[in-house]
Amino acid sequence: MAIRLFDSLTRSPQELRRPDPANPQDFFTFYNCGPTVYAPAHIGNFRTFTVNDVLRRLLELEYGPDKVKHVRNLTDVDDRTIGQAKKEQRPLADITRHWTQIFHEDCRALNLLPPHAEPTATGYIKEQVNMIEVLMQKGCAYRAADGSVYFKIASFPGYGGLSRIKERELKVTNTVADADHKDSVSDFALWKAYKPEEDGLVSWAGPDGAAAGRPGWHIECSAMSKAILGDTIDLHSGGIDLLFPHHENEIAQSQCCNGTTFSRHWYHSEHLLVNGTTMSKSKGNYYTVRDLIAQGHSPLAIRYALLAGHPRKQLNFTLESLHAAESALKKLQVIVTVFHDPKYRVAGNGTPSRLTEVLDLLRDDLNTPGALGALFKLGHEISCGIGGGPTNADVATLDQILGVLGLEATQLAAANAAPKADAPDEVKALAAKRWAAKVAKDFAAADALRKELTAVGWSMLDAKDSYKLEPLKK
Repeated sequence: MAIRLFDSLTRSPQELRRPDPANPQDFFTFYNCGPTVYAPAHIGNFRTFTVNDVLRRLLELEYGPDKVKHVRNLTDVDDRTIGQAKKEQRPLADITRHWTQIFHEDCRALNLLPPHAEPTATGYIKEQVNMIEVLMQKGCAYRAADGSVYFKIASFPGYGGLSRIKERELKVTNTVADADHKDSVSDFALWKAYKPEEDGLVSWAGPDGAAAGRPGWHIECSAMSKAILGDTIDLHSGGIDLLFPHHENEIAQSQCCNGTTFSRHWYHSEHLLVNGTTMSKSKGNYYTVRDLIAQGHSPLAIRYALLAGHPRKQLNFTLESLHAAESALKKLQVIVTVFHDPKYRVAGNGTPSRLTEVLDLLRDDLNTPGALGALFKLGHEISCGIGGGPTNADVATLDQILGVLGLEATQLAAANAAPKADAPDEVKALAAKRWAAKVAKDFAAADALRKELTAVGWSMLDAKDSYKLEPLKK
């Protein structure tokens, strides 16, 4: 069965393109929008990143690990990163470096595969300027009075095809729209002219004839995708919150610049709710991965809970769902133990695995809850000897399924292991010093002390008002 995903552009399930196995230069190209590194990513962000991780793993299983190219960007210059740098009175690069490190630690905790490329927006300024200049030459972009550059939405007749937004909702006008000197209120910034209030933060030479400044958010992904994966990619994914305007704008600027289809397929995961409502610090239901680990929840249980609902449906996350996830991981561990114990094995070499239908559920629009349910059902039947014990094919398929889900046997064993020993006194002392440095906003000292902790084999997981020490995996 081929991999079929719902396509957000056509509003229908579509088979993904299979790369030519005989052509070493033919890869399945896959881009997903990464975090803006000005603060910790929350569990809603990580639902999207975890879904993309399962998709990446499934693609590699189907096509081969050397036939997939996965890119996930880091937004390290935009209004939010600059705002945080101004708030803390620190260089922008210090802010983004710190939160990139935290993001990577959270990714490792959740067993997310690193992308094949992880470009930063600041690392691709030249490519963004080049794209903007092409758009200006084609009449699809214009320079405003303040030296900024805007994309002219009226130049792209297909605008709104992804989001189905109507022209009247865009409020298109032929008059000067606002203080940003745009021709139309719906036009969006490709390049933002330098502002005195951002003095000392960031500024680059702009496109031909434009002022010095920085790129707009939308052009960043288009330029990084084009530079690494080419003019047309096979799949672009992200959270539903990015569908409009970010992904709609990416399509418009990329296709006007390159003259060809930007992405053959679009896939979006739905919002994460917490206790039945949107996540908010004021509501007390805002969680980061570190918050939950500091409360004693295992990272693998967090991962499981984020996969418990269909990616294209809203998922209601609760602390009770984490307890249910811990229980499910213990049941999975039992299934793995039975399957891998030779005394339960039965003959059947060459016989197709009974677990193939579980893989088919993952191939069918990434149905993770359906796959988990079918896995437990079939695993229970085989564990009980219904239809005979596991064959070698069953064991191999189980390992493939767990690998796609990122719930490998080694991960399950670690998650279900007895609680680890308390940290040594010298480690606790280092952690206390680092926490004091962080509270005092001496971030250079805090980062140095974190490296000392890493060197002696410990990780420090920060929550809002506390922290937790975890031994690093060997």
